[in-house]
Amino acid sequence: MRTFFLLLLITCCISCGNDPIPKPKAFLRLEYPIQHYVQIKSELPFTFEKNKFAKDVSNIKVSADQKTYGLEIRYPSLKGTIYMTYKEVINNNLEPYLIDAQNITQKHSQRADEIIEQPFLDPINKVYGMFYEIGGNAASQSQFYVTDSITHFITGSLYFYAKPNYDSILPAANYLKKDIQHIMETIRWKE
Repeated sequence: MRTFFLLLLITCCISCGNDPIPKPKAFLRLEYPIQHYVQIKSELPFTFEKNKFAKDVSNIKVSADQKTYGLEIRYPSLKGTIYMTYKEVINNNLEPYLIDAQNITQKHSQRADEIIEQPFLDPINKVYGMFYEIGGNAASQSQFYVTDSITHFITGSLYFYAKPNYDSILPAANYLKKDIQHIMETIRWKE
């Protein structure tokens, strides 16, 4: 009997301990460089400022009629790119460009949790447009367009080289959102 109580006592002492639970050493810490902007000078019919952290504007593609340009601002460490397209407005064809830009954004509504529209107006520099912030697991987290309503029209989209996972890309999307807004604010048309 004494042996039984001794085994019971040992079993109780051993079994009553807390199981060790591994604890993380720290939370994920994402730090991005402070945004410093530089003026882009090129053969494009407009200028703007880009973040020095981004790779140079590249892949400037020109259509055969010299009226359309496409360019990319790449962020390799964030695995993202801002794609921009410039189109010359000819014969009052602005309305189809506006409809097309809005339709591209609305295509993301199937996967997006929300689409927030932020109008942009700069009457001094004749730059007018819309910035779209797209929440959720959509392919693009930010889109925009700007125009002078007479001659120039630019659209832009942010895409990441990864499957959309809103929680994972949100810090990078917020960082690049500021860059896109700065691009919009610094666009100047060449007359």
